[in-house]
Amino acid sequence: MPEWSCACCGRYRVSVELIRGRYRYRLVHRYPRQFGGGKNVLGEVGSINELEELLRRRTPLTLADLREAA
Repeated sequence: MPEWSCACCGRYRVSVELIRGRYRYRLVHRYPRQFGGGKNVLGEVGSINELEELLRRRTPLTLADLREAA
């Protein structure tokens, strides 16, 4: 599954999943280990335009800030 993370801290991640024949983009915020770890799903959308809007509403990031996760 392809995944991108923010270049600044790596805590925000976007994954792409194929669900029922349609691609879904899921935005997740991951917590550092010293705070118990885990993740919080911030939203799930069906297009790049919707992903851009979700990033603008829920994070300080834009699409340009995302890099392919290692």
